[in-house]
Amino acid sequence: MVSHIQLFLDSLFQPKKLAAYRILSIGKVIQYVFILITIVTFFSFIQFMTGVSETAIQMKGLQQYVKDIQWLLYPFALFLLFFTSTVLLFVRISIYAAIGTIFIKLFKRRGEYRHMWRTTAFAITWSTLLSILFSFFSLSSGLATTINAIITIFLLILASFNYPKLEKTKF
Repeated sequence: MVSHIQLFLDSLFQPKKLAAYRILSIGKVIQYVFILITIVTFFSFIQFMTGVSETAIQMKGLQQYVKDIQWLLYPFALFLLFFTSTVLLFVRISIYAAIGTIFIKLFKRRGEYRHMWRTTAFAITWSTLLSILFSFFSLSSGLATTINAIITIFLLILASFNYPKLEKTKF
């Protein structure tokens, strides 16, 4: 069985293997997706904590209020960040998988939506890591989304070429 670290490294540096991972069990793929979600949530939470601290320092009343409710604020924020990251990543994977399914049909390859969904779960690694990196810079969200979409679609095209070809039927 393939380890999560090997899956991560292959997602980053072996785009041809993305197509091979379409036959992994859905449980292993979901575990990998939740690892990505945890990474995104962790960095988002750090940004949230530093953002609240900077804002609290600027306003005297807010500083005391945040100090009083931080036992409630931080766990709720962590839960909310994890929930929204989960929903957003699963929606992104599903949309890109639908686009990837179109590529499979265009390139006359054998595969289904569920196969492409699994491939997309690994192809989205670069864009997920870049979105974390872009959040530290003042890059517009439209430009960041465009760059991430281009990278993910490019990886899906590469993976689509590695799906098996359709067999020609004889009548």
